[in-house]
Amino acid sequence: MEPMAQPGLERLLEVCRRLNLGLRTSPPAREPLRAGCLLEGVPFDPVLASVYARLGHAVFATKVMGWVLTQSNDEAHRLEENNKRWREEWWKVLGEPVIVFGGDAGMAYTYATVPGLADEQGKQPVVRVDTYEYEPYVMPIASNVDRFFDSYSRYLEALVADPFYQKSGDTDLIFPWHATEILAQDERLVELMRAGRFDSLMKNVDDVTRRWAAKVMGTHV
Repeated sequence: MEPMAQPGLERLLEVCRRLNLGLRTSPPAREPLRAGCLLEGVPFDPVLASVYARLGHAVFATKVMGWVLTQSNDEAHRLEENNKRWREEWWKVLGEPVIVFGGDAGMAYTYATVPGLADEQGKQPVVRVDTYEYEPYVMPIASNVDRFFDSYSRYLEALVADPFYQKSGDTDLIFPWHATEILAQDERLVELMRAGRFDSLMKNVDDVTRRWAAKVMGTHV
């Protein structure tokens, strides 16, 4: 199978190196999960499959937040283990299957693809799922996994350019809350949001999130 171009991943790797934000990676499995194979009964995203054909595990921007790509290689199968647990514990509550693949270290939220919203090429959009409370809290953040990597790399650039970060090394800019302008450049994401394709997953959002979504879509609450 021809490798899929991954400009978003390339950009994220380059930004982490150029801005000295920290980066850790490990090799892929000898037989990584393939595009379209069934993971907990749903098709594995082709973009995510291409990522895991290249990386078995990664931690991006370790000096800032430490975004973690869940490990799946010959050393550990946490991606598969996590998704088995998610199918058992969260799919019914969410009302739709998702494939979780990573999140910020130590936080009670994760990023996941939504197989039921795949486009004609099988590429699945990405959502952020917060499970701090029993009722999960969902925010759409990208039209596909590589676009998510691209948006996250641009968020990191904005973070490093922020005067507060430059002065203190800390940040008030939180992804995706303070990345509405970046996410709005993802035309397919905006199209899906305006069409209400994520509405069934966004059952528990509050007014703050509605205003955030409106900014991404360029609409008004």
